[in-house]
Amino acid sequence: MAAKSQSDSRSKAKSARLRAIARAELPTRYGRFTIYGFQGRGAEEEAVALVRGNLRGRSAPLVRVHSQCLTGDVLTSLRCDCRAQLELSLQEIGRAPSGVLLYLPQEGRGIGLMNKLRAYELQDGGMDTVEANESLGFAADVRDYDFSAKILKKLGATRIRLLSNNPEKVRQLENAGIRVVERVPCQPRVSKISRAYMQTKKTKMGHLLEGM
Repeated sequence: MAAKSQSDSRSKAKSARLRAIARAELPTRYGRFTIYGFQGRGAEEEAVALVRGNLRGRSAPLVRVHSQCLTGDVLTSLRCDCRAQLELSLQEIGRAPSGVLLYLPQEGRGIGLMNKLRAYELQDGGMDTVEANESLGFAADVRDYDFSAKILKKLGATRIRLLSNNPEKVRQLENAGIRVVERVPCQPRVSKISRAYMQTKKTKMGHLLEGM
């Protein structure tokens, strides 16, 4: 009996690792959303979800899993396509019957803001984005999408249409129990400055980009 009790306690603790800690209405220029704050095991597992429509309906909701990019999303950097992808995703989800935008603190493809700035410095010296990350001792992309999958399941979005150019993101989400019924390209118009960055993502990371 004691063993069963301990097992039950561990199971409850495991399921309690993901919590919706806040919910509010969020009107935006792309439409009205419900915004959720989710928390898992510490600061490394936090995320915001913008939700629109009925995620448990017959049609698969349109989903974007977006990694935070302070330099792009906030400071309008043209070194990457992050802000353009974020705006396109909000626009498309705002038009869809249902959808989710997950916003995760995975700066610099998971290496953190300060290391991303160090990588920028190396890129100014001639390295591309992959070479810079590897020079700092990181893989080209260290992101993990298990936490994202847990949030989508909690929201009821287990069958999705995924806005992404990254086949690795599709693979990880499917391995975590999310059925990606369609990959929807997320390729907005970008500046000439970011084309070299995107070319590297295509040739070295396998991103599915047309015209690069």
